[in-house]
Parts: sequence; structure tokens; C-alpha cells
Amino acid sequence: MRNIDHQSITAEVIARFQECTEPRLKYLLSELVQSLHDYARKVALTEQELMAAIGFLTATGQKCDDKRQEFILLSDVLGLSMLAVALNNKFPPPATEATVFGPFYVQGAPVYPLGANIVQGAPGEPLYVTATVTDLAGEPIANALVNTWQADSDGLYDVQRPGQPLQARGALRTDGQGRLYFKSIVPVPYPVPTDGPVGDILRASGRHPWRPAHIHFMIEAPGFRTLVTHIFRDGDPYLDSDVVFGVRSSLVAAMPYHPADEPPPFGPAAEQAFRTLDISFRLTSQ
Repeated sequence: MRNIDHQSITAEVIARFQECTEPRLKYLLSELVQSLHDYARKVALTEQELMAAIGFLTATGQKCDDKRQEFILLSDVLGLSMLAVALNNKFPPPATEATVFGPFYVQGAPVYPLGANIVQGAPGEPLYVTATVTDLAGEPIANALVNTWQADSDGLYDVQRPGQPLQARGALRTDGQGRLYFKSIVPVPYPVPTDGPVGDILRASGRHPWRPAHIHFMIEAPGFRTLVTHIFRDGDPYLDSDVVFGVRSSLVAAMPYHPADEPPPFGPAAEQAFRTLDISFRLTSQ
């Protein structure tokens, strides 16, 4: 087709997908082109703005490496990650709500026995975590694989410290009663990385970069949907303005203070004051 103009080009591009043999891919590409073209027409997109957007996406890709995923961070701060989570996890209570995955998960985290200290030198106030993993009826799920990771008291993940061993991160399995327990550190609020393109767009749009204090969990068990979620610390000042829109009221939990002379929920006597977190996760069947 010749002499395509700003109105006819959309239908012509979509027509080029007619030979696509994957129906879902064909649908996704067609809808993407339609939405992109409608946006460009609506805002009267200039060529300079288009090139700036291409430069921004190029810089986003260049910021990614094996320890940082700037595109996930971009998706998070634009609310796209949480939108996809909400669309794909429409499960009523008592199922534990899902939230964003985040850019700092690491495959092959250290495997620990129950009751282990996963801190491995990360700075922070001691936190004893106890949890149960069950189905929706409350029946325990034994041998569920639980990955957990979090930032330290400086607001940094281990992978943000060059040469740092993996800390405050690990994988554990529930016992026969679906129980899980380990020692970690109290989470603190922290800003998402702002030294890349995502930081530029946050500053340009007048948004703050802060996430409320939280601990990540990913729970896998045969016959159940994998749960990716957080537990947020109650009372955090950023619970209502999380930069990635991930907070759910059901995921907010207290982390009460205990003096050093009080016995911890497991393990030897505490050497200093500590906090505790007692939670439950309920998984949905596949």
C-alpha cells in the first residue's frame, strides 16, 4: 500500500501480522500497535519526543546486568507490574495476596535448614521470623520451597554491594506441619535505585523513589500456584505511597519489640534486643 497517512498506517501495520501462525502473539502485536498509534495521535507525538523515548529505552537496557533489571524497575514504577499481578491473581480470601516480584531476586540463593540465621553479616536489627504455609482450608503444606530476600538496614540488597556475598537472602523448606522459621533482620524503607533512567523519570515527574519496609517471599509447592509476595512492616511512612504500588492491607504485619532477656521463639537465648514476625501464607491450588 502506497501513500499511507497518519490515519491509514495503523490498519496497514496490523494487516502485516495476518500471516502470524500464533494467535496470541498476533493478538498482542495488533493491540500493541493500535494502542501505540492511538497514543501518538492523541498527544501529537513529535519526532524529537520519539527519539528521546528511544534513547530512554536504550539507556534502560544498557543499565541492566546480571544483578540489576532496570526494565523491571521501570515496569514497577509505571504500575504495569502491579497491574499484571492484579489481573493474574484474582483469588478471594483467604488466599494470600500477591504483589510485585521486584528487580533483586537471585536464582540459586543459599539453602538453609529451618532455624538458620540467613543474615550472614548484613547490618540490621535482629528479626525472628516464624510462618506457616497452608492450603486454603488451612491444611499444612509440607516441603514447600520458600525463597526470601530483603534489603539491609542501609536500604541496600546484597547484589547492590559490589563483591558482597549473598546476605539476608535464602531458600528454606517447610517441615511436615508447614512451618517455617529463620533469623533475619528488620526491614527498613529504602529508595529504589535512582542512578539510571528510572531515577530520571521519577525526578522529572516529581515523584519520590521510596518503598515501605518489606520482606520478599516466593513460595513454591507441587499442585499449587507459585506465590510471589511481600510482608510489609506496620507503621511505615510509605505504606500509602509505595513507588511501585505494591502494598496490600492484608500483607501489612506488626514486628513487635522484645528485650534481650526475653527468650526468642526459637534457637538459643538472644544476645541483644530483637523483633519478631509471625505470619501465615495460604496458597491457591493450580
